Amino acid sequence: MNITIRKIGNSEGVIIPKEMLERYGLKAGDQMQFTAKDGGFQMQPLEEAFQRQLEHANRFMDKYKVALKKLAE
Repeated sequence: MNITIRKIGNSEGVIIPKEMLERYGLKAGDQMQFTAKDGGFQMQPLEEAFQRQLEHANRFMDKYKVALKKLAE
């Protein structure tokens, strides 16, 4: 399947065909993991457990933003 990289605002992105979204149960707002592999790319949905951990980490970093900034100095 050929996909074209397109300009989206100030970035570039790809449009995932509807049949691929339906096949893998994906929808707008779902997060994907994008990695380089064997001279190409691999894209897969983030695992639900990892996604929850990521959300908790983001809340923690927001809550302790000042302390984390001080520690990074």
